[in-house]
Amino acid sequence: MERLWFSLLLLAAACRGQPCPKRCMCQSLSPSLAILCSKTGLLFVPAAIDRRTVELRLQENFITGNIPDFANMTSLLHLTLSRNTISQILPSAFSDLRRLRALHLDSNRLTVIKDDHFKGLTNLRHLILANNQLHSISPHAFDDFLSTLEDLDLSYNNLAQVPWDTIGRLTNVNTLNMDHNLIENVPQGVFTNLHKLARLDMTSNKIPVYAKSRGSPLSSLVLSFGGNPLHCNCELLWLRRLTREDDLETCASPPDLSAKYFWTIPEEEFICDPPVLTRKSPHTTAMEGQPASLKCKANGDPEPEVHWISPEGRLISNSSRTLVFPNGSLEINVTSLKDSGNFTCIASNAAGESTGRVELVVTAMPHLANSTSRSRDPSSEPAPSDILTSSKVALPNNETRGLLSYVVMLSWQQVRKTS
Repeated sequence: MERLWFSLLLLAAACRGQPCPKRCMCQSLSPSLAILCSKTGLLFVPAAIDRRTVELRLQENFITGNIPDFANMTSLLHLTLSRNTISQILPSAFSDLRRLRALHLDSNRLTVIKDDHFKGLTNLRHLILANNQLHSISPHAFDDFLSTLEDLDLSYNNLAQVPWDTIGRLTNVNTLNMDHNLIENVPQGVFTNLHKLARLDMTSNKIPVYAKSRGSPLSSLVLSFGGNPLHCNCELLWLRRLTREDDLETCASPPDLSAKYFWTIPEEEFICDPPVLTRKSPHTTAMEGQPASLKCKANGDPEPEVHWISPEGRLISNSSRTLVFPNGSLEINVTSLKDSGNFTCIASNAAGESTGRVELVVTAMPHLANSTSRSRDPSSEPAPSDILTSSKVALPNNETRGLLSYVVMLSWQQVRKTS
């Protein structure tokens, strides 16, 4: 009886359009079609699939290499390629699948997701990429379905870095699984705009501190953060105040809370240490046009961020002339006379801030002098040192610095001769 029914299905599929692929089962869902090819030993995606197909199941086969181009399959709503040995996706392989709502690619051998891999999937709701070997996802890989995606599963991969800016724009997502990866940091506020997020799984990563997600519906969010090295300071107080026992285990640090069960620690023990300046540069001098380095180091919990304020009261940012390093150092590639004064370093964290001042004195570059220039009125034309200083600012490189040093040496030699 079963054979007769299967034969009738094949006959019906053949009469209505393309023949049913070998070893597959075709179900007529008039006027559409479902093709089921699970556990059939397929080595590749069947060719010439009926364009009326709305569901195509190819899981648990031996499909390997590249995912081919699913051209002209404009009716497809559900595509399952789970548990094969697929290692690559051809560019724009899914570009014709504009109605596709669910794509299952879990348990394959994918290592990277590039910007053009999911082009055209403008109605995608569910994307399952779990249990691959992913170590990289391009920032624009999800651009075509940022506002439609409801379920994203990236679990059981090798992801140390995640395109957080992209994750933060998945405004329709309600389930986000990133457990069992190598993620070390979650940026503050990344979940702020994910108002529909109902379940977040970050189990078994390497995240020492969870950034507070202001504006997220934390009271209704199901959180899974166990298996991470929890650093139980004031930045985790928001999570402790949920007073709900999830799968969080024990704290890894600080030392006085190490090995204590997260939910048994009183709120008042989740503390942070304000910054304390441990080192800063003494009085520093530099010649005009030469580089200068100012140091400022602070300790605290969490690790303080250091910012610099110029003598004019402006926040210093990275540019071609100045560079602020994560360790607190400020490098000025080309100093000017206006840089003279007190620079303020500000070390801040969640517990407070600490400030310190470093004085920088920039000495003017000596003017070139000769027998003819002495008789000239200084106000009648710009001095040679003014021109050299301008050149210095325009070309702040090692060659220019060497040339200026050489010119300074010659000028001093000439001053000695004339004196």
